[in-house]
Amino acid sequence: MNSEPLYLLSGVGKEYDGPTERLQVLSKIDLRIEPGESVAVLGASGSGKTTLLHIMGTLDAPSSGEVRFAGRPLAGLSVRARAELRNREIGFVFQFHHLLAEFSTLENVAMPGIIGGMDKSEAMARARETLELVGLGHRLEHRVTTLSGGERQRAAIARAVLLRPKVVLADEPTGNLDEKTGRAVGELLVSLNRNLGMTFVVVTHNVELASVLGRRLELRSGELYAH
Repeated sequence: MNSEPLYLLSGVGKEYDGPTERLQVLSKIDLRIEPGESVAVLGASGSGKTTLLHIMGTLDAPSSGEVRFAGRPLAGLSVRARAELRNREIGFVFQFHHLLAEFSTLENVAMPGIIGGMDKSEAMARARETLELVGLGHRLEHRVTTLSGGERQRAAIARAVLLRPKVVLADEPTGNLDEKTGRAVGELLVSLNRNLGMTFVVVTHNVELASVLGRRLELRSGELYAH
């Protein structure tokens, strides 16, 4: 393994102002993730899984502690620097696919490349290749409203890996899918991790999904444990 971790979290805590007191969501999280790993973070609803993922993805900032990504501290990055990091080096997959209904599947997947300044024809060619990779080569020109739930999530995964980021952060990626479709999406994540060599961090309450990933952790009462 690379001697430098992709993620190094040291003493990360997160608090929010509640109606009468401060609410502790995360407490002294220490976590090291190596390049190319696949990691599942299990936890019940409200355990802090999404908060942890948002901190790792620079969508939120910790109240305490430090997060380093590829050797760089994330604290102090400008709004623009965080946006560029998310566009180029961090892919996101959410429970709700967030695809744009007015565009085709191909156009949706090409969007991160176009936003990032890639030539449109190059972005579309990369999107076509990536959709083939996730098994949607036959749905390129379809409106996303005509796709099944599983196909929409595959398209969202293709969009997340389009620019071959260092890591994909997935928040309950099978949460809205039936058991069979969810299993297929889990197998796709494992395949992409293996074939593209990029890191996957998946937060989920789905034990079956977690079981196919390389390492399993659990969040309980804001603290992280090996599972």
